[in-house]
Amino acid sequence: MRPLTRVFVYEYLSGGGADGAISDVDVAELLAQGRAMRDAIVGDLAMISSVATTYATRVPERAHPRAAPGSLAQLSPRSGESALDFVGRHAASHDRVWVVAPETAGILAELRRVVGDARWVGCSMECIRIASSKRDTSQRLRAFGIRTPQGIDSGAADGGGELRWVVKPDDGAGACDTRVHRSLAGAIADRDHRAAPGRPAVVEAWEDGEALSLSLLCADERVELLSVNRQRIDIAGDGTVRYRGVDIAVPVHASRNAVLVALARDVARALPGLRGYVGVDIVMRRDGVPVVIEVNPRLTCAYVGLSEALGRNVARKVLALHGVAAEFHAVATALERGPAGLLDGAGAAPESRRQPWR
Repeated sequence: MRPLTRVFVYEYLSGGGADGAISDVDVAELLAQGRAMRDAIVGDLAMISSVATTYATRVPERAHPRAAPGSLAQLSPRSGESALDFVGRHAASHDRVWVVAPETAGILAELRRVVGDARWVGCSMECIRIASSKRDTSQRLRAFGIRTPQGIDSGAADGGGELRWVVKPDDGAGACDTRVHRSLAGAIADRDHRAAPGRPAVVEAWEDGEALSLSLLCADERVELLSVNRQRIDIAGDGTVRYRGVDIAVPVHASRNAVLVALARDVARALPGLRGYVGVDIVMRRDGVPVVIEVNPRLTCAYVGLSEALGRNVARKVLALHGVAAEFHAVATALERGPAGLLDGAGAAPESRRQPWR
């Protein structure tokens, strides 16, 4: 019998890693999202017979609802133990370590460093470094001809009073600490105020259009577009941007699908160290041009429910991309219907819209 592959799943917030790098307000908003992503990974891994899964919790929790009794193990950090020490201590006793953490303050990059190349499930250190900065990401993508929001240092100010402006942390996660301004002067004042505590912020022209995200599987510049997702974004009266959730695997017209498949290929070429599940946030403008807002070199909220929506266990493919040959319990074989692209309204994946590896 093949020995089990031991996988340690660590989600930063639900695993007790919020040690002051993220504000208390943001932790409260993100904790539920983090736990949902962790549970989605763990639920998928629980269906793989050749994988033994351990996952991190702040404190011991009830057994995962999708797992057989005793099939999953939990680990909690010691009192006062940092996220880096906790993950580093347990990485050596596992074959693979799957981390979900924000790029903020270099958290994701530091966790990757302590895990090391051999066990890491995810993107390269260089990809994480670039994607951790919105400014660096935009510069890299633009060098490959990919449209990104215009910054004030790239001619966007020429739009004058017709433009709105968004200020956000250069290394921020999602919509946290993001605000829209109706004047460039107000946006610059906001940016300068944030710079005082030492958290660099960027000012960009606000892109009007449909907020979408792409769920990708990436490896060695190959890419599969798993799904297109609709993001629910609100702007409060004071300009504060709030993330209200995501609708996964929304139906997409064939012409738009072709545009987004091409965009996914371009992003993978621009960042060749992308590996495993990757999320790309975009705005689809009214003229049909996609604008890349950011690249997430990690799991995103759109992973939650994705395996069920696609009829395939996405975690299995992610592990396979990292050299793990995963075999399923019989119950899991029902999830495998071959390569899946975008779902139509009935939940099927039409053959003409399935996207093979490129």
